[in-house]
Amino acid sequence: MILVRDAPVRLSSWATVFRDDFEGPAGTGLAPEDWLYALGTGYSGGAPQWGTGEVETMTDSVANVAHDGTGNLTITPLRDPQGNWTSGRIETRRTDFVPPPGGLLRVEASLRQPDVTGEQAAGYWSAFWLLGDAARPVGATNWPSIGEIDIAEDINGRGSQFATLHCGAFPGGPCNEPVGIGSGELPCPGCQNALHQYAVEIDRSVSPEQLRWYRDDQLVFTIDQTRVDTDTWTRALHHGFFIIFDVAIGGSFPAAFGGGPTPQTRPGAPLVIDHVAVSRREAPPPPSTPPPGTPTNPGPRDAYARIEGESADEQHGTRTEACADLDDGLDVTALNNGDWLRFDNVDFDPGPATQLYARLASGAPPGVSGLLQIRLDDRNAAPAASLAIADTGGWQSWRTVPANLSGVTGRHTVYVTLTSGQPADYVNLNWISFGR
Repeated sequence: MILVRDAPVRLSSWATVFRDDFEGPAGTGLAPEDWLYALGTGYSGGAPQWGTGEVETMTDSVANVAHDGTGNLTITPLRDPQGNWTSGRIETRRTDFVPPPGGLLRVEASLRQPDVTGEQAAGYWSAFWLLGDAARPVGATNWPSIGEIDIAEDINGRGSQFATLHCGAFPGGPCNEPVGIGSGELPCPGCQNALHQYAVEIDRSVSPEQLRWYRDDQLVFTIDQTRVDTDTWTRALHHGFFIIFDVAIGGSFPAAFGGGPTPQTRPGAPLVIDHVAVSRREAPPPPSTPPPGTPTNPGPRDAYARIEGESADEQHGTRTEACADLDDGLDVTALNNGDWLRFDNVDFDPGPATQLYARLASGAPPGVSGLLQIRLDDRNAAPAASLAIADTGGWQSWRTVPANLSGVTGRHTVYVTLTSGQPADYVNLNWISFGR
């Protein structure tokens, strides 16, 4: 798909809109102004057994949900002498955690999975997830169209993570319900023994939009907007969400990996939550309309300073993403044959400029390579500099690559063009600069 879009704008810094560090005294319940307890075996008017076949009864007892007095909340499943299970399912009162148009929403929590394994873990199902705001008034009978984002699920004490988007129609539909669009099982070493940070970001600042999952600030799974049709994506993600934590016992998901509970399942292994936070990054307000004839970029760009790829005055066939390079900003990703970027009013004086430097990364497979070329004033002009690019060791494995430049002076429009004999993506670009 070829995308044509305006140069991206710089977003605001992150602003925290909700946070709970669970600092209550040991043995106390949740702050009622922030949290609701989902009780029983299903929402009023909704599907029985929470729609998943789980067997526990959810309560508001501090035996099941309580502060531990050391800055954590615990959700603990218990079994009575008759074999009946109880546990906890908690939800934020707020349902207005909304990804802003042109911005990002991030929801994160620091968790320790229930520390139980093997046959003693059969049927355990801990989860940190989001549900669309429209679910609450109708007992989630409009699921899955209103969107569910499973940030971190672990079943049967496997010490792993599942990340999933549920959307569209049931059964089947564009999101393959009830399975959803998921990461599959992600190894999660140490996640039952120590706290780890899990997060999801809904990113509306890039085109196509993205849904990204992180663990300990490392990207683990991504879904692009192009994975489903526009209506399905909008219905699933362009609205408010509320947060849910729970530990279920039994149900369809644990059953798919061996089942449970059984008489050997050990009660009392809690999900431990250190904190939960919601943050937003807003797009800046649109600029006022300039007077007729005002240049798009009235000030010159210094050719000898870094020119960030995402600051291009026009881009064709490109999109931006979060960059793991030292500048901790954005890069232009998935560049391939025919893509280009335009930078206006680049000042090469005092010159002449004789070197090009490009900060590049590539995870292209064997046999996939191409050229990054600099052209001046005309996208079809002869190249003033060319770089041959192949795999650098990964899409976030960055290198500064030099090339000779043919003695440029004055001010020019600079085009970065991409040429390859293959249709595949072959490079990411962070920035360019020039040297004398």
